[in-house]
Amino acid sequence: MSTDGNKKQFWKRNAAKVPGSIQHVYGAQHPPFDPLLHANLIKAGNKPPPATPGKPKKATTFQEFESITSDAWDVGDDDDELLAMAAQNLNIEVVMETANKVIENHSKQQERQRQDDTTELEPREEDTQEEAAEDEEEDEEEEEDRVVEGDVTSPEVSFASQSSPYTDGRLVKSHSEAPIGSPKDAAGERAALHRQRSLPHRQPVIPLVARMADQNTSGTPAMTEREASRLDKFKQLLAGPNTDLEELRKLSWSGIPRQVRPITWKLLSGYLPANAERRDSVLQRKRQEYFGFIQQYYDSRNDEHHQDTYRQIHIDIPRTNPLIPLFQQASVQEIFERILFIWAIRHPASGYVQGINDLVTPFFVVYVFEYIEEEVENFDVSSLQEEALRNIEADSFWCMSKLLDGIQDNYTFAQPGIQRKVKALEELVSRIDESVHRHMQQYEVEYLQFAFRWMNNLLMRELPLRCTIRLWDTYQAEPEGFSHFHLYVCAAFLVRWRKEILEERDFQGLMILLQNLPTMHWGNEEVSVLLAEAYRLKFAFADAPNHYKR
Repeated sequence: MSTDGNKKQFWKRNAAKVPGSIQHVYGAQHPPFDPLLHANLIKAGNKPPPATPGKPKKATTFQEFESITSDAWDVGDDDDELLAMAAQNLNIEVVMETANKVIENHSKQQERQRQDDTTELEPREEDTQEEAAEDEEEDEEEEEDRVVEGDVTSPEVSFASQSSPYTDGRLVKSHSEAPIGSPKDAAGERAALHRQRSLPHRQPVIPLVARMADQNTSGTPAMTEREASRLDKFKQLLAGPNTDLEELRKLSWSGIPRQVRPITWKLLSGYLPANAERRDSVLQRKRQEYFGFIQQYYDSRNDEHHQDTYRQIHIDIPRTNPLIPLFQQASVQEIFERILFIWAIRHPASGYVQGINDLVTPFFVVYVFEYIEEEVENFDVSSLQEEALRNIEADSFWCMSKLLDGIQDNYTFAQPGIQRKVKALEELVSRIDESVHRHMQQYEVEYLQFAFRWMNNLLMRELPLRCTIRLWDTYQAEPEGFSHFHLYVCAAFLVRWRKEILEERDFQGLMILLQNLPTMHWGNEEVSVLLAEAYRLKFAFADAPNHYKR
């Protein structure tokens, strides 16, 4: 199929406006990738609908791009129905396939049991091998049972952008979904098995949020001697009467220990003064000022000129990190609504834009850690004292505001900051990896189609939240980290997937990959490598702009 046909199908399925959808509020309108919406698209054997003849009109301006795309979250009731249908189809197929597999294995076990009952021979080597095979099949049954019961979070059934010999480079949910009887050689099967075994082990499971400062991909939170030494350095630096912010930035660049992250973020963002004696009075004043805004403005959320803004916020909040129970608590969602509404009222040049809701979550989690020792992913915030919750809310508001002050042109009308950064990303990638850049051009993938979200949400929808918080340690420490250094992180992030990108041979495959990059099991190690590469790029190009201009 031609590239034009693939592009038509992709945008028809993923960017068409749903009838009855609500209006955008200065909308950040690039559609986030939803694996459920793509489930039928990438199933082996499903033929896409024939493309209508004729070449689609290319968006020549940012406004035209906005007019032909819409945020997949910014829809009305029709969207919930569509997601439910997709989920139902997905579950039925997975359950049916798994059930058939379980029945088949069970029949084989019964047959072997009958054979064992009719023979009384001494144990032989073959019997030992048979028992090992049975154990392996029992493990498979247990895994399949977990799938039937709805454990879709395991890496074996999650969508991963790794090519499979059964899908011609398309995505599959598991190795077992390959069509039975597919004509593949032994080498291909061995390669598939190797890829499957190379996935991270199921245990221990890395929490999406909990102990983010301590987590790595092995899932072991124990503090090493080096980490203990770094924590001591932070504590000594923070204990002085006047904190040396430059020294604190140097120390924070490589990551901040969880125990001192709240106060370090507040200092690096400029929310707290370096002078220790002034901190308590500043905190008290700023917190009172925030709740003064609540009393002054929050009751106006249902006024005619504010109701569209509040309605959009109210719709977006439940969809913020939906897999993390912490953010589905009613009290947490009310806190987020107040923070976002007050920020929108105080910044009329941009107002509320979809994507800003994501930017509250790292601050909120970090400041919750200031009051608890246990894991936060399932923590019930109602168990905190009211004063603690009020402090967390006010601190999150002010630090988010400090962040957005540096990137507000990302969210003003037509979002010019994002346009400039996406263009700079394209120029940078063309210099550091011409093969990837030409591959994008060959299949007519425009950087705006995937990198818009990277800039709008600061890679928060591409990385687990624990990785985002580690990334923001460095952004807080780096001069213009959110506004400037982020560009080099995006370039390093894109080139990180060059092998997978070059393996995709059509527009549709590239877009699915770029909107669903397999980072769920990333930890501190992967983020540190990404940041080191980004710093290398910044060192090479930031002070020599002609280097990335042809």
